[in-house]
Amino acid sequence: MSAADPRQELTVRRQRPEDDEPERLPLAWALIRRTIDLTSPYLRWRRVLLALCAARAVQLPVLAWLLAHVIRGPVSRGDLAALAPWIAGYAALMLAAEVTLYWRIRLAHQIGECVLRDMRDRMMAHLLAQPLAFFHARRHGSLISRMIGDIEQVRNGIQNNLFITLIQAGQMLGAAAVMLWIQPRLFLVLLALAPVLWAVNRHFRGRILDASRTQQESFSRVTAALAETVQGIRVTQGFAREETNAGIFSRLVHALAGNVVRTSRLVALFLPLLELNAQGFLAALVAVGGWMAASGAAGAGDLVAFFFLANLFFSPITLIGTQLSEATLAMASAERYFRILDTEPAWRDAPDAIPCPPLRGAVAFERVTFAYEEGRPVLHDVSFRAEPGEVVALVGHTGSGKSTIVNLLAKFHPPGAGRVTVDGLDLARVAQDSLRRQMGFVFQSNFLFSGTVADNVRQGRPGATDAEILAAFDALDCRDLVEALPKGIHTELAERGRGLSMGQQQLVAFARALVGDPRILVLDEATSAVDTLTEARLQVALARLMRGRTSFVVAHRLSTIRNADRILVLDHGRLAESGRHAELVAAGGAYARLHAEFTRREG
Repeated sequence: MSAADPRQELTVRRQRPEDDEPERLPLAWALIRRTIDLTSPYLRWRRVLLALCAARAVQLPVLAWLLAHVIRGPVSRGDLAALAPWIAGYAALMLAAEVTLYWRIRLAHQIGECVLRDMRDRMMAHLLAQPLAFFHARRHGSLISRMIGDIEQVRNGIQNNLFITLIQAGQMLGAAAVMLWIQPRLFLVLLALAPVLWAVNRHFRGRILDASRTQQESFSRVTAALAETVQGIRVTQGFAREETNAGIFSRLVHALAGNVVRTSRLVALFLPLLELNAQGFLAALVAVGGWMAASGAAGAGDLVAFFFLANLFFSPITLIGTQLSEATLAMASAERYFRILDTEPAWRDAPDAIPCPPLRGAVAFERVTFAYEEGRPVLHDVSFRAEPGEVVALVGHTGSGKSTIVNLLAKFHPPGAGRVTVDGLDLARVAQDSLRRQMGFVFQSNFLFSGTVADNVRQGRPGATDAEILAAFDALDCRDLVEALPKGIHTELAERGRGLSMGQQQLVAFARALVGDPRILVLDEATSAVDTLTEARLQVALARLMRGRTSFVVAHRLSTIRNADRILVLDHGRLAESGRHAELVAAGGAYARLHAEFTRREG
């Protein structure tokens, strides 16, 4: 593979459906209105803020006019006695303008933070209400981006783009009104120059924003490459890819540097052009205004007023252009945010769903068919019964439907056809959260949260005491492994349980499932990460813990399967055989062949 082979970039750059989503959208009234509606809970604050924006827009032109009037009047006449009240009035108005600015900024940020908090709360509640299929179909990084980046961009659109644009637009109108009142012909001359500044700003602002976006994407790729290099250092060194990965990283760094230089060049050209236009405006003002003053068509005081007011008229052009460009980013972010919120769950509990009553644990699948994708069923007409307290082992090759059965039992998905019952109660009539509170789960890959060991165990029952948590580890016959940790059950865990071995993480997951005293226990290849010695310690404890509970065990180890009360053999989504270990081995069917594979693998 050559050093320039683009396939090497696959380790740091991936294409997903979300990558095709637009980064910008034009301003659309329906989307703007829906975004502004996010501030409706704070209607009183919003009304006050709009009033402050209107006041701020008027205050600056009035200050400019007042200053010019003082220079044109008492100052030019040398009337010191008349000067004092004007200065006092100017100072009072200036103080009022600063107070207005303070409250305008404070209220804008206050509303912005409240909207951001509400949006994140609403998004989290919506995500938690979605079934598993929703998360399987989406990139997790995309959802995190919606929660953090897009919501932040919408907040910026409300907090800054909206209110700053209103103020700047009002300031332009106020300055224009005062200039028209003072000297209409001189204002019309300056107004003819405004499109030049607008065109320059529009051209360069769009290019600078695009270049900044490309620069940010390059930086993200460098960050991703660095993170993957650090996290995957064992694989990198194990396959002697140090030089290859260093080359990939070097190309990304060089690309980032090139994008930074490109952005800097645009900014370096844009700022002098703005300054050149500003000097051109002043030159035009002096030339035309001087000619009008010399001809008696305008006074020197008018020119002074125009110097102040022209800046208030032209400076918003650049700011409004910037705010409108950023608003297109906010529009795209708002569209992505609302698209997630508008995605209804693929299914919900029935409106008349009832809380799950205390369970005994009798489970029945009655001619259940299920497909993750329409037209591609993974379970075909599956029927079986499990009595309270039975241990049911699910065996079969990968993709045979074992995990799907426990997913349907936990009501992570509804069956496409047939029904699943617990104690004779159709799960379609049961509220899913109340069902899962009486179930315990240990999966092949268990997620541990940041926090202490005890915090993670309490996920199974939030009110569990330290003594009850230790009792769960006692029941698993592994308390000594937990107490060997630096602070026992109060040992802090890093993200995803780093700091514990895989076996210790699995033991914490066992305790988490068992501390809630579940009536139905689901073990989905739960001992796959546990070493043989630890598994041997767990077998006796698990047998005691599963007694009296209906337990479904998905396992690939013979030791976990042979003691089950019932073994369900699945083959391509169909129930091929059912019975006890000895019966199925003697039958010489599908299970006997699987048993032979287990024996060879574990022998």
